[in-house]
Amino acid sequence: MSAAAESLFAQGTRAFADGDLAAAEAALREAIALQPTLAEAHANLALTLERRGRADEAEAAYREALAQAPQAAPIWNLLGTLLLTRRRRLDAEVALTRAVSLDPDSPAGWTHLGLLYAATGLDRLAEGCHRRALELDAGHVDAALNLATLLLRQGRWDEGWTLFDGRRWSGALAARLPMPRWAGEPLAGRSLLIGTEAGLGDMIQFVRYAAIAKAAGAGRVGVLAYAPLVRLLAGADGVDEVVPLSADITAGDWDLWVPPMSLPRHLGTRVDTVPAMLPYLRPDPALVVHWRGVLGDAGGRRRIGLVWRGNPRFETDAWRSLPSLAELAPLATLPGVQLVSLQKGAGEDEAAAPPFALLDPMPAVADLADTAAIIENLDLVVSVDTAVAHLAGALGTPCALLLPDFNVDWRWLEGRADTPWYPGVMRLFRRPAAGRWADAVAELQAELEAALAA
Repeated sequence: MSAAAESLFAQGTRAFADGDLAAAEAALREAIALQPTLAEAHANLALTLERRGRADEAEAAYREALAQAPQAAPIWNLLGTLLLTRRRRLDAEVALTRAVSLDPDSPAGWTHLGLLYAATGLDRLAEGCHRRALELDAGHVDAALNLATLLLRQGRWDEGWTLFDGRRWSGALAARLPMPRWAGEPLAGRSLLIGTEAGLGDMIQFVRYAAIAKAAGAGRVGVLAYAPLVRLLAGADGVDEVVPLSADITAGDWDLWVPPMSLPRHLGTRVDTVPAMLPYLRPDPALVVHWRGVLGDAGGRRRIGLVWRGNPRFETDAWRSLPSLAELAPLATLPGVQLVSLQKGAGEDEAAAPPFALLDPMPAVADLADTAAIIENLDLVVSVDTAVAHLAGALGTPCALLLPDFNVDWRWLEGRADTPWYPGVMRLFRRPAAGRWADAVAELQAELEAALAA
């Protein structure tokens, strides 16, 4: 490697680590121009392009890296994971099995192959791969988490919760909270702060444990809240105080803190003991009245709220989100129904576009407290797997949840049309394997037509 190419390669690698993807791409391209056979530069460029959302270019860069270094197992591994995210299952399997054959002692290679098998429903093969990774490295965090989510999806929660507790998502939060993390010891009148973790929907789902912690002896329970949740969580059962995530927290404020997704383990949750006292969120009555006025008179029609897209920055959003609102067009033919948009952010502009226009209150919505108040005025919510589905369930509002056929989130379990997290109010409509979203929507439409006719 020439000195100039080596310097640019190092510069690009540092920029990537610092999150300056534009600078990383520029430096790596310069390094490649000086030394086209530098496989590491092509691979790091591919990573950079992948992070920037340019999957076609990333794949080409990975393949160029492999043209220079065909025996490089880590690059095959990276290519395979990219292909998996693009749902090119056979191509991904070729790349990931190649990675494992070249380096059979790589725990990363084995657990990534396990992810492929899990995503495609080959659970026994997936479990074997994850366990092989842990045999090679018992402390491999990704392998433990991947096995945990597989077991949780299967309902094997004893081992699943234990493994899941090894995740490191809360490292930054732990560093700024000056009190011990709760490890399941008796609460005995102590104060407990539930931290933030993952996304808005996760916080809505797991805030139910505030009431359970109180029942288990906690004297005072607080919850850290992302800004869109501050007003909403003030109405959660068992929550004594909502603490904005931006607040300064001192050592004397709370005795203990806990990541919300660790509460099921510490409080002994199993599939048949999920705490689901619905509703456990209660919208502000004044907001409910306000949004009833905004929505206006339904004229005797049933109101159905629609959410068709999630956060595009979420790593599996391409699988869970509908391509467009048009996928839900069959619902517009239902008699005696008014469709209401609950879509905020990506896809929001589709609400007023063909093939049909929705009643759209969302431009005036400030946060999820407003959304909750709107939902309280609806008869049904139809949603993809995003926060609004959890919100409807927590409010006790009937919800039809549309799930993908690929890499379904662990919390919805396997092969069920219901969920213990929101019993009696949430119905799961799964896209058939190798089927279309239209198939799931058609099933939903048929059930709604029968219910309306009755």
